[in-house]
Amino acid sequence: MSIAFIGLGAMGRHMAANLLGSGQPVHVWNRNPDPVRLLSAKGAKPAASAAECGIADVVFTMLADDNATRQVMVDGGVLDAMAPGSIHVNMATVSVAFAREMAALHMERGVGYVAAPVLGRVDVAEAGKLNILAGGPDEEIVRVQPLLDLMGQKTWRFGDAPEQANAVKLACNLTLACAIEAMGEGAALAGSHGIPAAGFIDLITSTLFAGSPVYKGYGGMIAREAYSPAGFKLSLGQKDVRLAVQAGRDKGLSLAFGDALQAVLKEAVDHGDADLDLAALGKNAVRRGRQR
Repeated sequence: MSIAFIGLGAMGRHMAANLLGSGQPVHVWNRNPDPVRLLSAKGAKPAASAAECGIADVVFTMLADDNATRQVMVDGGVLDAMAPGSIHVNMATVSVAFAREMAALHMERGVGYVAAPVLGRVDVAEAGKLNILAGGPDEEIVRVQPLLDLMGQKTWRFGDAPEQANAVKLACNLTLACAIEAMGEGAALAGSHGIPAAGFIDLITSTLFAGSPVYKGYGGMIAREAYSPAGFKLSLGQKDVRLAVQAGRDKGLSLAFGDALQAVLKEAVDHGDADLDLAALGKNAVRRGRQR
């Protein structure tokens, strides 16, 4: 089974590296060639173009958003180059509507389509310990499961329609952003009364939210004001919350926290925090208080 991986950003380069453990040829392509050179030194096969990756039996993509995925897979000719019976595994966080559109385009060509967005930051991807949320036909997921196992510690199955896994991923990222904003505002409130953020974060991660990696990890970043380098850019969090709100609206569901977070994230981006980690919501909460 030949493999291709397109999109070698902060997460993708580690995921592709772990696929080298399959013992099968792994073709790689990225708009920036630097990660391609690094993976080639480890045994990956550089592709001259994205479309060349379409020769693989299984094509993985880990691209920034709907537009980037469409540009590569559709406009860039990858989908047209894929043979009937091959499978595209999209591991990016994309909109529900786009996932539905992609599933239809693949079906027209006899190509399988699996949505497999992931939970985990860069260090988790490097360790091959991601949680993978998979949606799509059972037989297609079964075929790619040994490869998913090289990148993740567990695959969570969510429905026969690929877009169902994307809906769950958006729900997860909405919940994550809510938690970070809550910690940021709580730390700002405690700080306004002379209590250091570190003391407040230590309290809640030892009591109310003990054992939660989100509160421990992101709370620690807020306490240390460690917002760079970003493991999950605030701009990407903004995109995911927007997509979550839209996915709710498509089903007649209003998400009050989601609407509020969109305004908060826009505020942070407008203040120049787009490339900082999503934990910079803590910084934004303090700044908001000072402005008033």
